Amino acid sequence: MKQNIHPKSHPVVFVDSSSHTEFITTSTLSSEKTRDIDGLTHFVIPIEISSASHPFFTGKQILVDTARRVEKFKEKMEKAVKASGERKGKKVKRVARAKKQGDNENEIEKKKIEEVKAKETK
Repeated sequence: MKQNIHPKSHPVVFVDSSSHTEFITTSTLSSEKTRDIDGLTHFVIPIEISSASHPFFTGKQILVDTARRVEKFKEKMEKAVKASGERKGKKVKRVARAKKQGDNENEIEKKKIEEVKAKETK
């Protein structure tokens, strides 16, 4: 393995500037500000947003919907739920198809009989 090619890792404190939450960890980042914690000197790195202040993680996320995307998605999901409830097994579908085909055959036979009667009356 090559020597002296990896950056040095040292203790740091990431401070969320909006919620003032501190995360103590190690990093290759450094800064001019330092703080002594438990006898170790930590670099202080300010960050704008973290899991402590991000709306997604805090549960305060607000969806701004200008193109009705959220409503369309909800409607689509409702249709999918309804369709999943209406699904039938293969046997039920076969019986329904057979009934439908039987009805079509009866209508065709009735039309043929009417045509024959119409020809006979001419």
